Amino acid sequence: MGWSGIKNGELLALAASGFDALITVDKNLPYQQNLTKLALAVVVLDAPSNEINHLLPLVPKLEKTLKVLSPCTFVRVGDQPFQFNQ
Repeated sequence: MGWSGIKNGELLALAASGFDALITVDKNLPYQQNLTKLALAVVVLDAPSNEINHLLPLVPKLEKTLKVLSPCTFVRVGDQPFQFNQ
């Protein structure tokens, strides 16, 4: 995409212009950015680490979550049932 070096709010704005959701492992992102003004859902994968063996078990929950996302929504997918926060 040529977005190397773009950070934080600007990156989220670019993502919102072309995607429905951003999937991240950055658990602090919802506290650092105002997500309510973006036409983008943010999904945080809540795992002990970003190693594949910790992320793969979250895929079924992630798939279910992606089917029902709304713009301007923050969702955490982890060991607990997925939850929607607006």
